[in-house]
Amino acid sequence: MSAAPAYSPGYARTRAKYRALYAVPDAAPRWQPRPAQLAPAGDWRVWLIMAGRGWGKTRVGAEWTIQSARDFPLTNIIGATTDDARDIMVEGESGILACAPADFRPQYKPGLRRIDWPNGARTLIFTADEPERLRGKQSMRIWGDEAAAWRRPEALDQALFGLRLGSDPRIVITTTPKPVKLIRDLMARPTTVITRGSTYENRDNLAPAFFADIITKYEGTRLGRQELGGEYLDDTPGALWHRAMFDNRRPAPDLARVVVAIDPATTSGEDSDETGIVVCGRGIDGRGYVLADRSCRLGPDGWAQRAWAAYDEFKADRMVYESNQGGDMVAHTLRTVRRSGAIVGVHASRGKRTRAEPVAALYEQGRVTHCAPLDELEDQLVSWTPDSGDSPDRLDALVWGLTQLLVQPADVNARAI
Repeated sequence: MSAAPAYSPGYARTRAKYRALYAVPDAAPRWQPRPAQLAPAGDWRVWLIMAGRGWGKTRVGAEWTIQSARDFPLTNIIGATTDDARDIMVEGESGILACAPADFRPQYKPGLRRIDWPNGARTLIFTADEPERLRGKQSMRIWGDEAAAWRRPEALDQALFGLRLGSDPRIVITTTPKPVKLIRDLMARPTTVITRGSTYENRDNLAPAFFADIITKYEGTRLGRQELGGEYLDDTPGALWHRAMFDNRRPAPDLARVVVAIDPATTSGEDSDETGIVVCGRGIDGRGYVLADRSCRLGPDGWAQRAWAAYDEFKADRMVYESNQGGDMVAHTLRTVRRSGAIVGVHASRGKRTRAEPVAALYEQGRVTHCAPLDELEDQLVSWTPDSGDSPDRLDALVWGLTQLLVQPADVNARAI
């Protein structure tokens, strides 16, 4: 007789937890959805649910997945991160395992990133942080959660490419509304049906303490309108940039100078920040022009090659990088890829607000033009506030580039290499 398999302590706990879960009788009453939580009628491909915290978005997504698994052999789910997919969509208190009825209890296989249903249907589990895993994976139904927080929005493209089985493939997106390109694109699709809702609609099912503490604190604020009221608000109060500043797009004239500005990530990998790579020019008319955004999430050799490719494409006269963030490493990486070409390291002796405000002022004066739609960069610009504590990569690269071209760099020490 073969020996019993040896499980790690963590796996053994998970295995025991779900074996117990499957044996629990379905004592809780089945879901009684509100009308807005029912799938809309008609011919649609995307059901976009933009609602406040506690509205019941996760429950809708879980119930949609369970019902879809009854009718379709392949219904997949996509979480913002691995943790979110597991802790909210699958294992959460309103997730798939908690909502599945006793007569249709699935088997969760975390090691395989899969849920197996009693009727033979399968649900593959993906995360938006790993869009390449979606490549080639086909489906009939998809549930994507918190899409506004997806750091790799191309995951939606890969998901939609694979949503091609059966006669009526559909996707449900549940999310808190935020003004990012992915959400704007979904809202603009002619085959999208939008459901909106506020936290107040589900008040009977939420803890009184939640309303006493959270609602009282945020009610009437802009954050409350977005997170509780489920409103889609395009500009952020306190932000230095606004979308109207990007309306004057046009091709650049002859350029007197061009720089490729780099804000390096301190780590590389799927979970790392991006390396900001933004190409800026100063026209013979004295105005600033943002020519391209080549930011990426690549290892050192990858982003360096990408930066040099932009340097050649736009005939730049120098590469500018922030030396505060591992400056020696940045210079070494760039020089490992290429020995020739001008590189300038800039070191900030003042805070981000002090550096960003003069550049934002140039936009306000109409002295900077984006020569093409630069959606990810523009999303960062309009959502960042000086008091946020964030350090967006594309924004930082833009500020370094335009500072070099148009602002007297009184707070910057430049060192050519």
